[in-house]
Amino acid sequence: MKIKPIITAISIAIAGASVSALAAPADNTRTVPVRTADSQSGLAQKVSLNVQENRSSSADRMTQLIDSKKKSEAPANSRSTAADSMSAAELTLKDERSDDISEGQAVAAPSDVSSIDSSDPLSFELPDSEKRQDFSDDPTIKSIEDKDGKRYTTLNLSNYAKQVNEATWSPNMKVNSAMTIKIQALLDWNHASPGPIDGGWGMNSKKALINFQTMKGLTPTGKMDQKTWDALIKNIPANKPVLVTYTITEDDINTNFAPTPATSEAKSKMKGLYYQDIKEMFGERFHMDVRYLDKLNINKSYKAGETLTVLNTRGPLNQRINRVVANKAEKTLYAYNGDKLVATYPTTIGSDATPSPQGTFKIINKVKMPWYKATVGDGADKKVYMLPPGPNNPVGVVWMGLSKPSYGLHGSPKPEGISRQASAGCVRLTNWDVLEVYANIENGATVVLK
Repeated sequence: MKIKPIITAISIAIAGASVSALAAPADNTRTVPVRTADSQSGLAQKVSLNVQENRSSSADRMTQLIDSKKKSEAPANSRSTAADSMSAAELTLKDERSDDISEGQAVAAPSDVSSIDSSDPLSFELPDSEKRQDFSDDPTIKSIEDKDGKRYTTLNLSNYAKQVNEATWSPNMKVNSAMTIKIQALLDWNHASPGPIDGGWGMNSKKALINFQTMKGLTPTGKMDQKTWDALIKNIPANKPVLVTYTITEDDINTNFAPTPATSEAKSKMKGLYYQDIKEMFGERFHMDVRYLDKLNINKSYKAGETLTVLNTRGPLNQRINRVVANKAEKTLYAYNGDKLVATYPTTIGSDATPSPQGTFKIINKVKMPWYKATVGDGADKKVYMLPPGPNNPVGVVWMGLSKPSYGLHGSPKPEGISRQASAGCVRLTNWDVLEVYANIENGATVVLK
């Protein structure tokens, strides 16, 4: 699908067709492919973290501590294929089958209704009563970005969580999953994003470690050593816990949830492309793979007042970003303040069928909670549908358009697929990573695609 940032050619509305807001039942499970903690290899090598992507099936300490249920008691864990076990071609095919969009445009509310181009054959106007509504303060954004008012403690943590919090790297140690989670969290805290944190040392985690070493002027080996460990913990309070407890609030429960329809026509009839369930929302809020969230919270019903074990996520970047480099071969977005590398993010950049252009461009617009104008079919069969904002919108919760028409940086409804699937030529990030870029990048910033 092709994306065209016509920011001044559309009006936004939250009203429209209706959909029931519903909370996830206790046994609700995601149907998208996510990485299971069962399928992640332990970091069995000593001295370094130079771990290959061979996905050992052997049980590690994490499984012994938190996976006490029999397989027959947890059939949901085997319902989806792990993203890491799928090839890029398989993930691309799954993306292509997941919607019917042949072309699309990310759009937002104009500052002036008169700016709508009625000559555009794909123009779309809403009734006056539904115009000029702003999604920038949508609860979805607050859910991902804002920790204020949320209750985090270290009370009643499991033995496994305590092991994660107390883990310290040393030479010649046998690195287990507790150490893996701590390193993933430290990378997240240092803004070398590993993507969804899952307890497995996969592609994105190894890239994040290499990127962190590059940020700190260390030799980018992808192996853990004393200098790298010291740099990881240098600016982190010694008592900062990796895993914390979070008490579910009534606001969490009352969030709008709804299954995401398969077709653009059905999506266009939704009020919003909401989180499908509360677990998906918490996964994005806490930068976690949903299956790992489940592993940490076996037997939880996700009701108000209940306490969950979750990841203690990073603080704000607070660094001006005036240049980013999106490297397709490395599947990474590098963010710079001048010549200083300040953050890195795993990303999906184009595909063989729809490659990204190479060159230097500019950010020309930034939109939170964009609508998406989806074109389905060709010729006489062409139909246009307006897909409402939400975390499961095709461009996620943020669109940042480039001076190259139809290309941009944006979020994703499938965080577990970042770096593992393909995009339609754009630069795709997790919703929480793209929000961090959005908060710090300026209009006119340089974007290098290579």
